[in-house]
Order: sequence, then C-alpha cells, then structure tokens
Amino acid sequence: MEHLVGERNLARNTQTSYRDTLALMLPFAAQRLRQSVDHLDIEHISADLVRDFLQYIEQERDCSIVTRNQRLAAIHALARFIGERSPEHVAWCAEIRSIPFKKSSKPTMIYLEKPEMDALLNAPDRRTEQGKRDYAVMLFLYNTGARADEAAHVTIDDLDLGLSPSVKINGKGGKTRHCPLWTLTARILAALIAGRASHEAVFLNRRHQPITRFGIRTLVKRYALKGSHRVPSLRTKQVSAHTIRHTTAVHLLRAGVDINTIRAW
Repeated sequence: MEHLVGERNLARNTQTSYRDTLALMLPFAAQRLRQSVDHLDIEHISADLVRDFLQYIEQERDCSIVTRNQRLAAIHALARFIGERSPEHVAWCAEIRSIPFKKSSKPTMIYLEKPEMDALLNAPDRRTEQGKRDYAVMLFLYNTGARADEAAHVTIDDLDLGLSPSVKINGKGGKTRHCPLWTLTARILAALIAGRASHEAVFLNRRHQPITRFGIRTLVKRYALKGSHRVPSLRTKQVSAHTIRHTTAVHLLRAGVDINTIRAW
C-alpha cells in the first residue's frame, strides 16, 4: 500500500479510495473464510471472492456502479503490484485483473435552480455555532464551485479577505487556482475565523478538528432534506456537494461567464 500511495504519487482522493477498499475487503474476506485478517494470504483472495465483495458493496452497502468500479480499480492496482514483485503470483494477478469493470450509463448532470439553492442555504439555523459553520460551508461551495475535499483542506492562510477577497484552492493533481469571493462570503468567513491561528483549517467540526469531505457531504444531504420542506422539488434530486459544484457552473454560464473559464475550475 505504501508503494501504491507513495511511489506512484497518487492523488489524495485516490489514496483514500485505495485504503478504504482494503479496509472493506479484508474484513469481508476474513468473515467469509472464517479467518482472522492477520491470517489471510494471497491465495485466500480469489477472483470469486472479489466478485462476491463487489456484489456485496453494490447491493448491501448500496454503492453506485462508479464506486464499485473505483474499488475494483484499487484491487487491480494491488494485484499488479503483487504480480510485479512476486512472480509466483503472476497467474493469480492475471485472474484478478481480468475481472471487468461494470458498464453504466452516463449520469445526467444534476444542478439546483436558484430557489432550490436558496432553500439549501437558508436551511441551517444560523443562531447556533454549527448552523453558522454549515451555512458558511455551503455558501463557500456555491461561491467557489470547490469540491468537498478541496473545501475541507482550505486553511485560513489560503484566504485573502481584503479589498478584493479571494481564496487559493488546491485542486486535483496538485493544481492551484485562485477564486474571487463575494462580499457576503468574505464577511461570513471573516466572522467564522475570527481569533484563530492562520495555519488552521477554515472549516472545523464539533471537536475543533478539520472537517472531512464526508462531513461536508453529510451536512449537505441533511440540509437538502430540511430545505425540501420549503421547496419540494429538492426531494426529486440527489443533492450532494458535487451538485452544488454543478449548480455554480450552470449559474455562471447563465450569467454569461465564458465556458472555458468555467471548465478551468
């Protein structure tokens, strides 16, 4: 695993996906084979077991085909690594890597209309500290079009809340981009980070630790459900942090922003 996440210089999300795959598959294999995880060997991880695991995460854990294929990609990478360093397992490696990815239809891009986005932003109770933070998170996502993982890793140092407010966002592949902030966003963020050290993450959880991308996804889903009481059409959409990213792109396009500028995000 250190090779996969180190030598290959994989993106942070890919590293997490690979680790999560093993964290799910090894206990699954141990339970199926009635072995402890510590006693599992390469031969225990048969192609049939991998297929059963993929079926398990898709049907019992309700994972999408995209997630299922991400898990399989991690297993393929592990098999390739073992095959390269252990010639006696080449046949096993070939069998595992022959397991095909599952085809899926291209998903329709989901985005929110302005009343739906407003209902989402108005859902947090801003009289509470958590509500203030959650509102700030969703406003930031809408303003910047940032991915959940990107927002989770923004630090106070990345913010410039001066006359022309902006934020530095560290994106996929080590790419950095600077995004202007609305006056409202800058004001909300200034209040959120007041009195805190510049090296801290902007968005913290209840334990005052940096919020995770999973934490962001959870809060967005929670407020989408709450907002649907005011705007029922929210119930018909799978609202996620990425939905807000799509919403930002669509709203910018409608406002006349050049599509190539939007694609650069």
